[in-house]
Amino acid sequence: MDYELDDDPTRLQRDAVWTWLSAEAYWGRWRSRDDLEKQLDSAWRVVGVYRSDTGAQVGFARAVSDGVSFAYLADVYVAEGHDGRGLGSRMLSLMIDEGPGRDFRWTLFTRDAHTLYEKFGFAAPDATAMVRPAASGMR
Repeated sequence: MDYELDDDPTRLQRDAVWTWLSAEAYWGRWRSRDDLEKQLDSAWRVVGVYRSDTGAQVGFARAVSDGVSFAYLADVYVAEGHDGRGLGSRMLSLMIDEGPGRDFRWTLFTRDAHTLYEKFGFAAPDATAMVRPAASGMR
């Protein structure tokens, strides 16, 4: 099966993104559809993965940024049945290494896929990082 990766926000299949994030993502089920729409509308950059044969969206990543030196990576997923094909690596390469933020300081919060993110230079925070936890119910 062939796939296309695209950073065009108008190509996003918002219903597909919502369906996956609201039912499968452990990190974002607290948000409403309206919350997700606001996040998509204000994203600095998005990357989607699409099946070449049907055009169906099977992967997604979103970033917020100041556009100068810092970016936050969020909502990265590859749908079940399409994982194990290198799509996560391809998506992160397009988002981070091939995008306008390749020289930025990037952050993310995740409890899984650490070996994938390490390939793109992510590591445990150093002495310069602090985090204020989210309000109850948010992750």
